[in-house]
Amino acid sequence: AARNALARTDGLDPARIGAVWVGSESHPYAVKPTGTILAELIGATPYTLSGDWEFACKAGTEAFQAAMGIVGSGMVPLALAVGADTAQGRPGDALEYTAAAGGSAYILGPADGTAEREPLAVIEGSLSYVSDTPDFWRRAHQRYPEHGARFTGEPAYFYHTLSAARALMASLGTTPEDYAYAVLHQPNAKFPLKAGRQLGFRRDQLAPGLLVNEIGNTYAGSSLTGLTAVLDVAQPGDRILLISFGSGAGSDAFSLRVTEALPERRGLAPSTRAYIERRVEIDYATYARYRGKLVIE
Repeated sequence: AARNALARTDGLDPARIGAVWVGSESHPYAVKPTGTILAELIGATPYTLSGDWEFACKAGTEAFQAAMGIVGSGMVPLALAVGADTAQGRPGDALEYTAAAGGSAYILGPADGTAEREPLAVIEGSLSYVSDTPDFWRRAHQRYPEHGARFTGEPAYFYHTLSAARALMASLGTTPEDYAYAVLHQPNAKFPLKAGRQLGFRRDQLAPGLLVNEIGNTYAGSSLTGLTAVLDVAQPGDRILLISFGSGAGSDAFSLRVTEALPERRGLAPSTRAYIERRVEIDYATYARYRGKLVIE
């Protein structure tokens, strides 16, 4: 994902990236950052900030917001924010058929294009809405996460998602009619559609970013991957509302506007749809073996 993001900059020197931040709830190490590995692989080292972010499924947008702040402060010219996860779920749990693996990456720079490239989209505003709502968790040394089943709906997902979206639109003076598309976190197929309806969005505004039926919930990569699918079809001037959700719980809300530079740079990397179409389905036994679920004591 990071290499694809770099490809769409059309030759930007990765050494210009002053921060590499990875949001995930499946980091490969408990003590060793994922960010340094990624920074090394893309050529951003050694003079770069690097670290990992955690907030369940909104860890990716958390890194995105932090990248906005550090670029906006002038500390670094560019920042890379990534949301990525692998499928997790106890054998027999509902997460097995709703969860997936995936990641999306964004390079953030000044909106005025002073970082050598014109932006493909401009962030108009952002806010967060959080509370201590324990709908989903995993303690240290625990292999699989636990969740509150239906409790994860109204008091967690819907409450935070709707609150963040409404507050952001109120602060910007916008309504659902002002947006061409809306992208919501997708823990399953029903939640984002229901939340979108409650906010006043039509199904066609939500459809391009709804990927959960095809790839499942990619945790910290979910809403950001939905945004990549929308950016693959959006046109200059389109406004996009992005709302993430992370259990524990909270939502990050963003309003973006597509620029004239996007269409000409789309073809520099594969589309999200291209990745979905190239997938190879496997049987459950193979999946269980690859995920290490067959443990012999």
